[in-house]
Amino acid sequence: MDSEPPYGSQYNAGDIGFVIVSMSLVWLMIPGIGYFYSGLARSKNALSMIMSAFLCLVVVSVQWFIWGYSLAFSDTGSAFIGNVKYAFFRDVLGDPSPGSDNIPAIVFCIYQAMFAALTPALAIGSAAERARLLPMIIFIFVWSTIVYDVLACWTWNPNGWSYQLGGLDFAGGTPVHIASGFSSLAYALILGKRTGKGSISQEHEFKPHNMSNVVLGTALLWFGWFGFNGGSALSANLRAGMACVVTNLAASVGAITWMVLDYRIDRKFSALGFCSGAISGLVAITPAAGFVGPGPAVAIGFFGGVFCNLASHMKEWLRFDDALDVFAVHGVGGYVGCIFTGVFAEKYIASLDGTEIDGGWMNHNWIQVGYQFADATAGAAWSFFITYLILFIMDKIPGLSLRVSQEVELEGLDAAEIGEQAYAYHINKIITVDPETGEQKVVREEVTEVPQQNHNAQGSVV
Repeated sequence: MDSEPPYGSQYNAGDIGFVIVSMSLVWLMIPGIGYFYSGLARSKNALSMIMSAFLCLVVVSVQWFIWGYSLAFSDTGSAFIGNVKYAFFRDVLGDPSPGSDNIPAIVFCIYQAMFAALTPALAIGSAAERARLLPMIIFIFVWSTIVYDVLACWTWNPNGWSYQLGGLDFAGGTPVHIASGFSSLAYALILGKRTGKGSISQEHEFKPHNMSNVVLGTALLWFGWFGFNGGSALSANLRAGMACVVTNLAASVGAITWMVLDYRIDRKFSALGFCSGAISGLVAITPAAGFVGPGPAVAIGFFGGVFCNLASHMKEWLRFDDALDVFAVHGVGGYVGCIFTGVFAEKYIASLDGTEIDGGWMNHNWIQVGYQFADATAGAAWSFFITYLILFIMDKIPGLSLRVSQEVELEGLDAAEIGEQAYAYHINKIITVDPETGEQKVVREEVTEVPQQNHNAQGSVV
């Protein structure tokens, strides 16, 4: 007598393996963004940026288990947000996933968990060097629940209003990049400028302290993005291969574009410009990756590089301190990519795995840009205003003030908030403050060795 086949045996093992590997690549993007942000920050805050990225991973992993996955992807939710049907991963195992019948729900769940963890890690970059870690942890949990999960439901849940409308977002233009970019703008405005930022005499202090970390972070992000975009096909098929091709192409064009724009001004081949341009191309291609071919990918990479480069100069005349240009690269890049998805989306690309769409302007479907505009604008507005409200309320609660004191900011978050340093030495600066103008002036600089805490085998401090 034949026994029944194992539960879930109807799925292709290759597809499951492909998505699990893609999940691992997206996980790798989280330390990637940590190293990228660490290099852009000052040395006294380098470790705090890496730790902040990992805090997003662990906090969101728990939030995703409690109710995040269910709020985003429950099949009985509303057009606005899901319910708690799958809270604590109840009944999330071998049934077909809401994203695709090719993989079981548990594999889709852990893959999407990495997207949810990466998004706040991007957003908190604007708060670098001045945000307290405890309120940030609470903010990550709350923000993931009422910003990210809501936008993920709109965009990817078959019940979501944008999904029903016909909006196209292959891998997270709105839930990931627009959400993180516009939320970062709200975070920057609530916190205000870093101490000394805007002073001509101190502007040199805010330049990236370690370009090697920036390049390393960019490499990890670029590598992981193949799992981010290619893996969003949720199957090892031709559409996934095309998504990887256009991802690499858009990143390359974005890097060249930004570097040329910077060379026009500085006559230098800037490594920072290269890295910023590559990421802007990656961001812009994200919503379009499974809908466009190589030719449109070149255009999207180019426009992503141009618009993000221009946006990076906005903070100078709008006078807000987005420490690491999160809004310029992710907010603007995500918005540009979302709109151009409506222009360049083609039926034949989506049909590589059997998906049917009406296409965009390339297929004479003129209304598609309107759908993309509605999705992107609603996502931007929700992200900005809800984030601003969350942070405004938190800052009024005793014990949850968002910003560190001026003394802690001058000392650095590594020493004050973590108690450990990224480097074995530190440059101490003796600073005087003009009592009339408040302008700071460096009197003397000296390099000192940072005492490191040693731990015995039981973990106690020696």
